[in-house]
Amino acid sequence: MSGWLILVAGYAIMLSWPISTVALVTIGVRYVASRRQDLVARSLQHGDGTPEHFWIIVPALNEEVVVGNTVKAALGLSGPGHTLARVLVVDDGSDDRTPEVLAAIDHPRLHVMRRDLPNARKGKGEALNAAYRYIAEQTALAGVSPDKVVLGIIDGDGQGSRNILLEVSRMLRDTAIGAVQVQVRIRNRNKLLGAVQDLEFGSIVNACQSLRDMLDTVGLGGNGQFTRLSALLALGDAPWSACLVEDLELGLRMHLSGVGIRYTSRAAVTQQAVVDVRRLTRQRTRWAQGNLQCARYLRQLVTSKRIGWTSLAEVLHYLLSPWANALVTVALAGTVAAGSVALAVGHPLSLIGSWLVLGQSAAVWLIVTWFPGFVWALLHRFRLRDETLPRLLVAALAYPAFLLLGLVATYRAIARQATGRQAWAKTERLAEEEIPTPALALAA
Repeated sequence: MSGWLILVAGYAIMLSWPISTVALVTIGVRYVASRRQDLVARSLQHGDGTPEHFWIIVPALNEEVVVGNTVKAALGLSGPGHTLARVLVVDDGSDDRTPEVLAAIDHPRLHVMRRDLPNARKGKGEALNAAYRYIAEQTALAGVSPDKVVLGIIDGDGQGSRNILLEVSRMLRDTAIGAVQVQVRIRNRNKLLGAVQDLEFGSIVNACQSLRDMLDTVGLGGNGQFTRLSALLALGDAPWSACLVEDLELGLRMHLSGVGIRYTSRAAVTQQAVVDVRRLTRQRTRWAQGNLQCARYLRQLVTSKRIGWTSLAEVLHYLLSPWANALVTVALAGTVAAGSVALAVGHPLSLIGSWLVLGQSAAVWLIVTWFPGFVWALLHRFRLRDETLPRLLVAALAYPAFLLLGLVATYRAIARQATGRQAWAKTERLAEEEIPTPALALAA
């Protein structure tokens, strides 16, 4: 009897994934129609906090093939009343042609901060902190209220949509909101790995963030995060830490301090996909290890009076689900392996009494594994309409392998954290067609 209970529990765990996928899709679709109207209605209840000054920070370490386009795209962004953003590039000790590429962009709204060793190359968090302190100093010297100053983070390969500052300003009209995360999309999705990553960001992450927005638990990403200077000042001299996912930790610290964070899919930052399996595994291992490092906030989250139980459950799910998935996968794989060996030697287990039962279980597992990817592909096509359905369905077919890669990254992250390894090689960038520098007439 206990064997059947274990089997039923195993099927329940597997089926929870497609069921939760359908629920997330439903939330994602309904959110677009309802939540947005609610936010607009509430936006001025706490006063008008519309930003008046924008800084785009671009952390750069050996970004020669992409940083030129990133800076030019950022210089072309404008906010309410045609307010133009200043761009601050933090050259964190680059030893390629990054300094020469930046020097060739002659624009009055571009400032380059060069960090040389031994201060350079101590992580993205330290580079962002240096930029933050510079902007805070310039803001104080100009006599500008930090409530009206917004710092946006766009990575070296990132490019913001034309409306990004307008949308961020709309979200920040509510003075109770201290940060906004915009949607992330993939530009080079002509290859399969890029298409799968765009399926992930464009559908899955978007739906998850929409749910978190409803629960007031939005997480900040490393690319496309916008924060009020006043919210960062409340966190001290170094709001970003040395954590491998400094963006996730900053979001947790803001939630614990009572700062509101919103998410919008009406504006986006595009970035390059990692199209090499080895490098992609390395990137996801770093993300998983950073997630593990943020587990030290669990006690504060559980005891915080600022976070409700529903919101707390979502945060805990976000932090703990990768590790639960890794353990469940090992348990299910071990059960299938043990059942196969037992059948081969003529001593079947009570759970898997015949090859037919094993085949039926494998069929269920395959259906459950592939079903969510196809749902996300249909949602991607319905919402964004910038990819063909056949390409999205191919990406959906590859999605289970992509998840398997994520599990490998999780196991590697545990090993790295246990052995104290923190160093990382930089993600490789791909060359793109050069875009023109914005006209100096826009510099006023």
